[in-house]
Amino acid sequence: MSPILMRPVREQLEHDRVIRLLQARWRRRYQVGINVGNEQTASVGQPPALLYPDLVFWSNERGRRVEGVVEVETAESVNNMEALSQWAPYGRLRAPFYLYIPNGSVDTARRLIDENHITVSEIWTYYWIGDQMRFTMVYKLPTPVRPAPRRTAPAASRTATTAGRKTARRPAKTARKPRASQRSSASPSPRSGRVGAAAKRSAKKTTKTAARAQKRR
Repeated sequence: MSPILMRPVREQLEHDRVIRLLQARWRRRYQVGINVGNEQTASVGQPPALLYPDLVFWSNERGRRVEGVVEVETAESVNNMEALSQWAPYGRLRAPFYLYIPNGSVDTARRLIDENHITVSEIWTYYWIGDQMRFTMVYKLPTPVRPAPRRTAPAASRTATTAGRKTARRPAKTARKPRASQRSSASPSPRSGRVGAAAKRSAKKTTKTAARAQKRR
């Protein structure tokens, strides 16, 4: 229960009226439960640590997931005790926490939130213009920026890029030396020349021997 047990009658009427206006404002989007005055009909959390914010938003799905909680404060209830006992537990919930405060209490509320390290999704002010209630958002929790996914080139371009790098790095090929068979066919070696000369001398010697034999006959 809130440390502010007894508000002035005028502030309590204003507090309850703001709750009912917010209920009408959000009922098209969520199932809305309210705790007006000393009522405790809408709760969040698990027993025995149940919490009773001024408004609770549930999804319209079958599981009734909690989509947010709202705490409405008056000028008297924007103080350190209220921040520690009410705002801090609501800020630790997984659902967003919305704080509604009078128009002249913004600086005090921001200081209490910063000093006590309380997570608040949004801060709204309310004020009257004639007979109409107006709401203005004065703070919104920054959304964490996610790093952009690393873009990868298509497989074809990656293959072409890799092939181009390999071609650029590979040194130019030098002319290969001709093989032994190619050298022999292209130009005779000294050894082959000596073998040819010996064959010629042997042929001449054989011819002379045959001529001498014929003369003897």
